[in-house]
Amino acid sequence: MIRSIRACKTAADERAVVAKECAVLRNAFRDNDQDYRHRNVAKLMFIHMLGYPTHFGQMECIKLIAAGSFPEKRIGYLGLMLLVDERQEVLMLVTNSLKNDLNHSNQFIVGLALCALGNICTAEMARDLALEVEKLLHNNNSYIRKKAALCSLRIVRKVPDLIDYVMVPATSLLTDKHHGVLISGVKLCTELCQVSEVAVQHYRKVCTAHVMSLIRVLKNLVVSGYAPEYDVNGITDPFLQIRLLRLLGLLGKGDPETSDNMSDILAQVATNTEGSKNAGNAILYECVQTIMSIETIGGLRVLAINILGRFLANRDNNIRYVALNTLVKVVSVDTQAVQRHRTTIVECVKDSDISIQRRALELICALVNVSNVKTLTKELIDYLKVSDPEFKGDLTAKISSLVQRFSPNKQWYIDQMILLMIEAGKYVTPDVTRALVVVISNASELQGYTVRALYRVFQAWNGQESLGQVTIWCIGEYGEMLVDHLNEVEGEEPLTVTESDAVDIVETVLKDTRVSSDTLAFCLTALLKLSSRFSHCADHIKALIFEYKGSVVLELQQRAIEFGSILSKHTDIKAALLERMPVLDEATYYSAKQVEMGVDGNQTATSEPHSNGHVAQPNGLAKHLAPENSLIDLLSFLPDEQPSAPDKSPDDSLLGSLGINTLAGSDIMTSPVHPSSSGGANMLLELLSLGSSPAALPVASSQESAASVQPPSLKSSLLDVQPPFAIHKGSSLTQDVLGGQPHKSPTSNADPFANLNSLSMPVASGENAAHTSIVAMQTNGLKITFEFTKPAGSPQTTIIRATHTNLSSSPYTDYLFQAAVPKFMQLQLEPASSNFLPANGDGFITQIIKATNNMHGQKAIVMKLRVSFKSNGQNNLEQAQVNNFPAGL
Repeated sequence: MIRSIRACKTAADERAVVAKECAVLRNAFRDNDQDYRHRNVAKLMFIHMLGYPTHFGQMECIKLIAAGSFPEKRIGYLGLMLLVDERQEVLMLVTNSLKNDLNHSNQFIVGLALCALGNICTAEMARDLALEVEKLLHNNNSYIRKKAALCSLRIVRKVPDLIDYVMVPATSLLTDKHHGVLISGVKLCTELCQVSEVAVQHYRKVCTAHVMSLIRVLKNLVVSGYAPEYDVNGITDPFLQIRLLRLLGLLGKGDPETSDNMSDILAQVATNTEGSKNAGNAILYECVQTIMSIETIGGLRVLAINILGRFLANRDNNIRYVALNTLVKVVSVDTQAVQRHRTTIVECVKDSDISIQRRALELICALVNVSNVKTLTKELIDYLKVSDPEFKGDLTAKISSLVQRFSPNKQWYIDQMILLMIEAGKYVTPDVTRALVVVISNASELQGYTVRALYRVFQAWNGQESLGQVTIWCIGEYGEMLVDHLNEVEGEEPLTVTESDAVDIVETVLKDTRVSSDTLAFCLTALLKLSSRFSHCADHIKALIFEYKGSVVLELQQRAIEFGSILSKHTDIKAALLERMPVLDEATYYSAKQVEMGVDGNQTATSEPHSNGHVAQPNGLAKHLAPENSLIDLLSFLPDEQPSAPDKSPDDSLLGSLGINTLAGSDIMTSPVHPSSSGGANMLLELLSLGSSPAALPVASSQESAASVQPPSLKSSLLDVQPPFAIHKGSSLTQDVLGGQPHKSPTSNADPFANLNSLSMPVASGENAAHTSIVAMQTNGLKITFEFTKPAGSPQTTIIRATHTNLSSSPYTDYLFQAAVPKFMQLQLEPASSNFLPANGDGFITQIIKATNNMHGQKAIVMKLRVSFKSNGQNNLEQAQVNNFPAGL
């Protein structure tokens, strides 16, 4: 069969031969052919190794195991281990045969049963046969004891509760003279110590004599002469030595007394083991692991790190990688000892093997401190010039991180970052350039030096984008320092620069085809700022900006148009608008970066982000932002309806630049538009329609599930918006706002921009009789009442006067009232009369609410309230839903 399978030239031929042989085997199994059963199972195992299904022969393996002769049992157990795994239910049938064979008089049959049990034992079989295996650990035959110890490993892993049955017998194996039994016993004890702390205490305290016997055995192996039975490359039984070292490491961890007992033998192993052969290196490596894991003295740790230092000089890359990997783990234990091998580690960074390069770089980062940062940074930057392109990204990131963390002063930090951007500009990430800009912004005494240094190196600019962005930003902010030689530092070379030279630098980047649109945006902003400082170049700057009014990049086009409007129409405010950017708060910036990276951000506002001390104190306190879920909870009228956070559009940025918040303070507005049409343009249209009520849009009934509402198409969403005033052709909404010439509504002479800065709505002069007042919210100490009036001629509008009273004995401070309504309503809140609510009802807060029900007569008003305040120094939050509005509202 094997010959015919090997003779097949194609996979199809092989499948045909295997199918034919499987058919013959099925017939033989069906006929219960006992004479050739073991040969048929052997064929089946070969077919199984080729990857073909052989489940039909599993029962034949069990029949062979139940046979009396050793050859049949051998094939049966081998087939059981190959053809059956622990998930097969057929294993239940073999438990009784295993139990019988474990008590057999023939040691080889017992060995077969132990071997099979150690490979396919299940949890049920382990519980059933644990006692038989435990008895075999005391057997006089070393062959059986060895296999019983290895079988016990499987039992302990499957059922950790059986450790107590194995712990004491395993102890006796540690004094065995036979190396096979000894190494099996050591492996079993190691497994027990890894699984159970009770076993560690047992071997450490109760069996102190056995620990000394382990040390004695290890010493005999180290000092013994040539033993041909166990010799491997001139070293006596290195496998047993490694197992003993590993067990000693577990026993000595966290126990000074046990660690002190094994210190001498560990030093002896470290000094007497020859490292020229691979077996010796394996023992030395395990010895280092043991030394670093136990409670050792400093001299022994230095010896272990010196061994790793010798590994770094080895020509075998595998040994060097193992040494670097271990040094990375132990560098925190004894940094000074690792520092002695710094030169060798730096050479490993220059290795041709990328895995060794990365490990060495990681180790160097762990070795850097304030005292050696200058030396290591210089060596790394020198290597950066000749390193492979695929490694430059990681190397650049590490260098920037080291310089940022350990720089002794800001001037050195700025110099190194400029040098880094020159050598690897395209690998410097935006986060690094932002951090550099933050440091420059805070170093007022170095701003002139920085802009001049950047100007010098920029003469040899080769398209490095990060260098271009930082240079352009500095010229835009501190261009007058470049021209007027301000803030010169000691030893700085004199430099003569005119206003035209500074503008030419920006123009060079602006017209370079290699830069991205982000860098071009930097250039346009820098030119705008220079226009107020370099009066002689104002016309040239304006021409450069106007070149991008027709850019295909929307961001650049918008900037060019807006900046052109500032230069042409708003010269009176240009000087104040283009003042130097305020100093960036370093502590706040780095705290925010830590939060983004998942680092615990519980850092106070006055703490410094770096340990080197070159970062300045913060300029102000950061504002505390409310959690996002607060608004979601407030708006969650339906249990299965969760509003999604709106995308921030460019028009939202425009609103921010005008000083208008879409959701600021206690002013919460809801708009009757479709969810899909809540973009920035619609928000701006709603903002500009404060003087009139937009037409109500059809919405789904509140009885329907949110999942059943079909999202409208983009076209219908755009057409659903009803602007309250006409927009002339050929003009954009942005241009109208910047130009300050709003278009008039054809139906009203009122200026739609009149109330941009105030959301309060005037009440109509004629009002109907007031409706019945209600108690909207009442808690232990807080009471809110609503009084209603209806404007004449507007039945869908209701004016609500909310009165807030504090009935408790403690006053409320930082009082904030918020409200939300369903999508078919609009809501506007005027500012509250105060944010302080006196105690015991001695005063009250009033606030006017204007609610518009666009489905008046079909749906009743419903509102959700949220109140936050401080009482006795503690933050309090109250929420309620108001459903008892009077009928007719």
